[in-house]
Amino acid sequence: MVTQNSVWSPGLAATAGLAFAVGVLTGLTARQRRTEALQRELIEVKRAESRRASLVDYQRLQLDLLERAIDDPELAPVLSTFETESSAHLRQHLFANALYSNAIFGLRIGVATREELHGHLRVLCRSATFRKYWESTRPHRASLRDDSEEASIGRMVDKLIQDMDAAGDTEVWWVVGELPEESA
Repeated sequence: MVTQNSVWSPGLAATAGLAFAVGVLTGLTARQRRTEALQRELIEVKRAESRRASLVDYQRLQLDLLERAIDDPELAPVLSTFETESSAHLRQHLFANALYSNAIFGLRIGVATREELHGHLRVLCRSATFRKYWESTRPHRASLRDDSEEASIGRMVDKLIQDMDAAGDTEVWWVVGELPEESA
């Protein structure tokens, strides 16, 4: 029987053990970093969900208040800072505001794209009543920060009205106005 020399010396075994331990620790560290990254991502998702839920609650309350004002002519003047010809006209303005606010809300919570909002606003801009509302609320929009989402959407509506007026009485109104490149 031939005696085999052992290639494994105590120093080599220790080096191999150390290399194995370093590999395990490196793997555990990478796993820990990934876990922490996933936890941060989960926190951000929860924050976004909470914000969206808050927006939904806020919009629901806002629409409830608008509904009350539309239904009760004595409450309507509280929500309105512009003069109107009659309580019916005021209620129409409040309803136009509710439609416009709802359209913006759809964009904010992600159930509508900017292109879909543009199409919805195009429909609203065909209404003479909406246009009266829009003109009477121009001073309100003047106080918006120019770089705000709502100011950007306001410019979109202004452009749609301008494009529709330029197109005249057309049977293909649904293609009037191009979606602006800017994003809010």
